[in-house]
Amino acid sequence: MSARARIGVLALQGAFAAHASALQRLGATTVEVRVAADLEQCDALVLPGGESTTMSQLLETSQLFDPLAERIATGTPVFGTCAGMILLSKGIADGRPDQRSFAVLDIDVQRNGFGRQRDSFETEIDVLGLDRAFHAVFIRAPRISRIGSQIETLATHGGEPVLVRSKTIMAASFHPELADDDRVHQLFLTMVQG
Repeated sequence: MSARARIGVLALQGAFAAHASALQRLGATTVEVRVAADLEQCDALVLPGGESTTMSQLLETSQLFDPLAERIATGTPVFGTCAGMILLSKGIADGRPDQRSFAVLDIDVQRNGFGRQRDSFETEIDVLGLDRAFHAVFIRAPRISRIGSQIETLATHGGEPVLVRSKTIMAASFHPELADDDRVHQLFLTMVQG
C-alpha cells in the first residue's frame, strides 16, 4: 500500500479506532473524519458500525452528511460495516422517518435483521478471494432484503449475502474490525489501489 494513500475513518460514533488499527497494520495511513475539512485529506473512506440512526443524526449536526455524500457520489472508494452498510443502502426497511442514507448501494436492508443485541453471534464465512474462512462477528447486524443486479456478493451466511461490492463501494453486515484477521480490510485496500 502506498504511504501516500490516506483512508478516512468516520469517527463520530462506533468502532472507528478498530478500523483504523486494522488499516494501519496493513500499511495504510488513516485520518479520523469528524468535520468536512478532514475529507480533503482522504483518498478513501470507511463508515464503521455503531447505531445507524444516531450516526445519521450526528452526520447532520456535524454538517458532514452533504460533503460526505458528494465525495461518495464522485467515486471515492468507501467501505461500510454494519451501520455503515445501512448508511450506504438505497432502502432501509425499518428506518426512522428522519433517518437519511447516502443511497449509493443498490440494496435494501433491515436494521437488526439478524436480531437484537442478545442475538449477536460469531461464525466462519467463506469470502470470495480469500484462501480460508473468515471469522465474522455479527452484532445487531443488518440483513440484506433486496440486492440489485449490479451488486457482487462476496460472502454469504445461511444463503444470504453479508458482504457485497459494487464498483467503488463495499459493505458488510458484520464487523471485520473485531476479528483478529485483516483480510477483509485488505480486500478494500485492493479496491482503493485500483
